[in-house]
Amino acid sequence: MAQNSAIEWTETTWNPLTGCTKISPGCKHCYAERMSLRLQAMGQSNYANGFKMTLHEHMLEVPLRWRKPRLVFVNSMSDLFHNDSPEDFIQRVFDVMRRASWHVFQVLTKRSDRLLNLSPKIDWPDNVWMGVSVERVDYAFRIDHLRQTGAKVRFLSLEPLLGPLSALNLDGIHWVIAGGESGPGARPMEEAWVTEIRDQCLDANIPFFFKQWGGVVKSRGGRSLEGRTWDEMPT
Repeated sequence: MAQNSAIEWTETTWNPLTGCTKISPGCKHCYAERMSLRLQAMGQSNYANGFKMTLHEHMLEVPLRWRKPRLVFVNSMSDLFHNDSPEDFIQRVFDVMRRASWHVFQVLTKRSDRLLNLSPKIDWPDNVWMGVSVERVDYAFRIDHLRQTGAKVRFLSLEPLLGPLSALNLDGIHWVIAGGESGPGARPMEEAWVTEIRDQCLDANIPFFFKQWGGVVKSRGGRSLEGRTWDEMPT
């Protein structure tokens, strides 16, 4: 069971865990919560509990059955490092990613403190890209936590971008994604916030990916920044 993803920086999503709780301002209009409730209403069995955290044992080894290499966003509908996610389950997810070495797995968390605490216990495979979400400058501490982990590739998701992020410390960071909020209640993003981040990436020679301007209907805003599309990825 796989889902081809419309998320611009990945190819496939894999959700051995679903459900989450809000932790910071970026969570206010959570798309995963909206989607989970919609799937619950449609009778999708993995979302029988709606947005309540649920472990899906039957999903754990699914990537091992995908023979064609692909970019896999892990837990697009949850947060692997949520405090209610058992440490043993996290280790089992990493074991699958380690064995499925022909894929690249992209893991993203807002729980950088737990990520940092568990990092010494994780055998970090080369094919796992570890990222943290940072929506405002008062959450930039997540970058410091990420930098201290054993992840081989470390990335930032600055989305939904809710304010300027000046003078970012990008030491030890290998990729930066930025984008505006989309969907009902979407909060506006200023162009200067994005160009400042892009320029910091250019100065540091770090790949920059601009995901979207966002808005209630994100397709109207598009993805062009100063006349071009920024689709840079780690090599």
